[in-house]
Amino acid sequence: MKITEIQIDFIKPKDGLVAFASLVVNDDIYLSSIGIYKKFDGSGYRLTYPSKGSHSVFYPINRNAGLTIENEIFKKLNDVIKKVNQPCQNLTNIH
Repeated sequence: MKITEIQIDFIKPKDGLVAFASLVVNDDIYLSSIGIYKKFDGSGYRLTYPSKGSHSVFYPINRNAGLTIENEIFKKLNDVIKKVNQPCQNLTNIH
């Protein structure tokens, strides 16, 4: 399974929810509104998939697909967090 075009949209944290992810699977299908939550014990993150009432909109149907999506989203999330936490470069004054 090929995962591309991963986007992370951070939100004001609420009840552990810190961001939403979107991605493309196999250049064929766009998935969005995947919730990224901080784990209760602070050891990392977990994903939730969108639902409408008691019905799931979509979700991985096997462990391998779920782990692939998690790994790719968490890799992108860590890259974004590292970039945000890097110290600012010295900027030259423009006159």
